[in-house]
Amino acid sequence: MPPSQRPLAPVLCLLLLLPVLAGAAERPARIVIDPGHGGAKEGAKGPGELREKDVALQVAQRLRARLEAAGGEVYLTRERDSLVSLTERVSLTNDHGADLFISIHANSMPTKKMRARTEGIETYFMSANASGEAARAVADRENAEAPVARAARGDSTLAFILEDLVRTEAHTDSSRLAYAIHPRLIARTRAADRGVQQAPFFVLSGVECPAVLVEVGYISHPQEGLKLGRADYQEKLAEAISEGVLTFLKETRRRDADRSPQQVAGPVSP
Repeated sequence: MPPSQRPLAPVLCLLLLLPVLAGAAERPARIVIDPGHGGAKEGAKGPGELREKDVALQVAQRLRARLEAAGGEVYLTRERDSLVSLTERVSLTNDHGADLFISIHANSMPTKKMRARTEGIETYFMSANASGEAARAVADRENAEAPVARAARGDSTLAFILEDLVRTEAHTDSSRLAYAIHPRLIARTRAADRGVQQAPFFVLSGVECPAVLVEVGYISHPQEGLKLGRADYQEKLAEAISEGVLTFLKETRRRDADRSPQQVAGPVSP
């Protein structure tokens, strides 16, 4: 849709929340958006030539535009169809001193019967224990590109990190971020609500800030897959995620108003 024809409401919403991301005498919130997969790692496949890596990058680019319009300092872990390892994505996020990390993916099912009936959006945050077998399966699939993905459960160093997460404020804030984003995604898209879930995602395990992974829909579903390839639907996804991020940062800023700058997971003074 040309800019002149876009609804004014989302723009006005961003303008009203602009101080949340970049107020006077404050640096903007640093947000890293991670488009899943890329290059030879195509991810899941949908109808026709639709590929997860393309959908993830397109949604990430739309989300970046919205958050930058609101005053955010936004980085993508990949700018194009390129191969970036999960370890590099984590390192980039920490090197930028990110306040938030959002990984974008699309889900899939393995059999024709399951592809025909399974659809909806899921939002994940990091946990040593998955919400259930389905959540564990999603994590295993997304962890397949990690150098130690298959052995992660038995690795003592990673196990220590996962166990320690339950005692960190970043982990608590990851949950808050997930619950700020997810209901807005469901309301905006009217997709099936598959809930906020927990699972041990490799890409979430090493970042030093609140982090979520959003499965924006089932690319393998005949109808939902087609929606994920449409620009207007991608805009809805980006709008909902950006609204959740802005709300989270506003609430976090209010909560942390009396704390030192180093403790604020959002806009902070230089």
